[in-house]
Amino acid sequence: MPKESGRKVVATNRKARHDYHVLDTYEAGIALMGTEVKSLREGHASMVDGFCTFYNDELWMEAIHIPEYNQGSWTNHAARRRRKLLLHREELIKISRKVQEAGYTIVPLQLYFVDGRAKVEIGVARGKREYDKRQTLREQQDNREAQREMRERNRRRG
Repeated sequence: MPKESGRKVVATNRKARHDYHVLDTYEAGIALMGTEVKSLREGHASMVDGFCTFYNDELWMEAIHIPEYNQGSWTNHAARRRRKLLLHREELIKISRKVQEAGYTIVPLQLYFVDGRAKVEIGVARGKREYDKRQTLREQQDNREAQREMRERNRRRG
């Protein structure tokens, strides 16, 4: 079987960018079971409620739903089990210092394959207030209207 190349996105946590200001992002490997990898290759995963925590100086990802593999037997995995993230020690120390400051948390942003290996993009983030969310939505709407207006002007000229 030929080795995969490139980046294949499996799942994205769109709600995270809406609810948090993401300050730093890191790419981490994930310790997975075989049936989890097969389920991910089929494109099945949900990151909606996912979060990361430290246990014994290790970073763990929780509440990520990877459904059981269809052809799996008794070797199938639990769908919402805790999964270990693989990072360099220096990165773990930097992230843990940031999280110990008030208001910072670690959220998974994207789950993908790079050259056949499962990776997760995590972000050190601070929660948005309600007015920040409204302001972001207003800016997006203004940008959309400006783009629409530019398209209309270009059509009239052409």
